[in-house]
Amino acid sequence: MPNQETVLTLLRTALGVEASNLSIRPLKGDASNRSYYRLHFDNGNRPATMILMELAEPEAFKKSEEAVSSSSISADELPYLNILRHLARSGVAVPELYGHDPAAGLLLLEDLGDRILEMELKDSDKTEIHRLYRMAIDELLKIHGPATRHPDPGCIAFGRSFDVPLLMWEFDHFLEYGIEARSGVTIRPGDRKAIREEFRKISEALAAEPKVFTHRDFHCRNLMVHDEKIRVLDFQDALMGPNVYDLASLLRDSYFVLRGPMVDDLIDYYLLNRSTATAAGPGAGEREAFRRMFDLMSIQRNLKAAGRFVYIDVVKKKDYLLPYIPQTLGYVRINLNRHSELKRLRDTLEPYVQELGSIP
Repeated sequence: MPNQETVLTLLRTALGVEASNLSIRPLKGDASNRSYYRLHFDNGNRPATMILMELAEPEAFKKSEEAVSSSSISADELPYLNILRHLARSGVAVPELYGHDPAAGLLLLEDLGDRILEMELKDSDKTEIHRLYRMAIDELLKIHGPATRHPDPGCIAFGRSFDVPLLMWEFDHFLEYGIEARSGVTIRPGDRKAIREEFRKISEALAAEPKVFTHRDFHCRNLMVHDEKIRVLDFQDALMGPNVYDLASLLRDSYFVLRGPMVDDLIDYYLLNRSTATAAGPGAGEREAFRRMFDLMSIQRNLKAAGRFVYIDVVKKKDYLLPYIPQTLGYVRINLNRHSELKRLRDTLEPYVQELGSIP
């Protein structure tokens, strides 16, 4: 729990008034090293609630939780603040920052309520689900459009990218945790070689795609529904990535499964509206090529996620993500079966991954 006097000092510095009757209530966190609290206080004409983000170690603000490509841009500020500023300038609906205490590892943020997109989707009918996803894509188009077209030379995201080494690192993460740690079975050397050869082909194809500003974790648990708007969270690991990455993250989400026809419709919605947002990548008339890259990206993203869920269980002793592995690997099954050139990968992976066993 954050020190109350430290929080009061931060509120005084950020708001310029003396807050009173302060209460600090912990919120459900995630698998990161961040903790969240809702502050309730009396503060005249200011909002009565705010969100406090706290890191276990202040220096952890300065690096991504997992390995990423080294940045060619150095910043003397917290990555969250560095990227927040660029997204806000680009019109992306990010939380307002009221103040921060780098020494204590505290950020004081706008309170966006408790309704993450996942909750809204589960409480909605098909028409409303479609509308909510279009709203999320509208925010994504701002990230891929204005945030990409107007690079900030001081924004660290522009100095790092999803290259082949990073894509392969994530694939290998799946082999280590999604297969070997999960099943206790060691992959045979010949099979590992064959699998990694296919993974490298996918990585090279994705790395060759036009790059856009990439959120990197754009899914229904990092999007809030607030005042009939979609608000974007957890962007601190942003980098330049394939133009299909965030869309695959959203539409092949581990936490909410969309059926095929709606995925197709939403891809079309993205392509139709992208022409006014960015010139990068294939146009709307080249949907087939775009869809192929979307499927390859989904395979990479979903395998990495499945491995990550096991890693969080094994290393961080948090098992709450394990139930999402079967549906995450279900996406992989679908996409491996869509493309004949992936038969070697499919056949080699199948004996090690139970969820792929129903592939015809």
